[in-house]
Amino acid sequence: MNRPDLVNDPKVVMIITGEASGDLHASKLVRALRRRSRDLFFCGIGGQALKDEKVRILVDASALAAVGITESFAKIPGILKKLVFVKMYIKSLRPDLLILLDFPEFNLNVASTAKKNGIPILYYISPQFWAWRPGRINKIKKLVNHVAVVLPFEEDFYRKHEIPVTFVGHPLLDSNLPPVDMKNEKGIQINPIIGFLPGSRDKEIERHLPIMLNAARILCNRKKNVKFIISIAHTVNRKLVEKIVEKYQQADEFELLANHVEKVFERSELVVATSGTVTLEAAIFGTPGLIIYKVSPVSYLVGKILVKVQHIGLANLIAGREIMPEFIQKQATPENIAETMEKMLNDPSALERSRKELLGIRKALGGPGASERVADLAIQMLGNSL
Repeated sequence: MNRPDLVNDPKVVMIITGEASGDLHASKLVRALRRRSRDLFFCGIGGQALKDEKVRILVDASALAAVGITESFAKIPGILKKLVFVKMYIKSLRPDLLILLDFPEFNLNVASTAKKNGIPILYYISPQFWAWRPGRINKIKKLVNHVAVVLPFEEDFYRKHEIPVTFVGHPLLDSNLPPVDMKNEKGIQINPIIGFLPGSRDKEIERHLPIMLNAARILCNRKKNVKFIISIAHTVNRKLVEKIVEKYQQADEFELLANHVEKVFERSELVVATSGTVTLEAAIFGTPGLIIYKVSPVSYLVGKILVKVQHIGLANLIAGREIMPEFIQKQATPENIAETMEKMLNDPSALERSRKELLGIRKALGGPGASERVADLAIQMLGNSL
């Protein structure tokens, strides 16, 4: 597509995200931008959330998603083909602004082409360079015009490297959140519910859900009144989840809930979640829990070398200590998880302390309005001709 193909020659904004959470945050940003100007055309890489906003999708983000190093290797040929296509599209279309969300290896490559073509670049939800391979920060400094960060400690990190940065708060706070004291009023239920959040990709489901279900089986042998909710992300094959669940005798104890993760947090005494944005969502809702994560042995070994932080959970990183217990790789066993769930359920005062600590994380993230603040930055970068 060339410029002449666009009616009335609107400003063109290209958005690229490779994750389910990024797709959702990008869709909120598109809505915020449209409230500021109707004279905008959106295209890029994303998923269902961006499609629902009528963004022209050049490549579906699901074609690029991978879990771990070895899984990424298998997708390299297809990803490279998509990368070449997107670069050619940028050269042809010459968008007025490129907005990148996380997805660093792909996005920094795209940013290089955009920079050569004089296209301003806004990086929203920046890669976690402070956690691993920090040397990549030099690429950001060379290529990106402005960075919009969503975690409070990230602003100082970028300022130290003399990169234009704005802390915009976290877009998760833009959702309809329960009152801070909701959980306190609820207390421990007679029939407690535990939420399982096994991941946003099929590979994560295959790796984590059986561990969670086996942990549930062990716990049910010790506590007869526990129920479970399994959250199904819109990026996950529901039939895959059902196939795994039906193998367990306690299948009738498991409620499947699709596309409403907030209801899982609201109804659950605690959650077992895979590492990722969802652990921060748990903190925002004040729902205690524990974090698990497993990848291939090769991915884990590489990660041990490259990752420079003590914790993997975002809530723990922000707090600077372990508020949500983490079980990584060999520690992520059904026995360990079941034992921890039982201890948490048997200690209401500890659960209450955890809720308060998690709600402290919510306060540290700032107030709602991240999407609006990023939209303001984007409009400034587009100029005053709108």
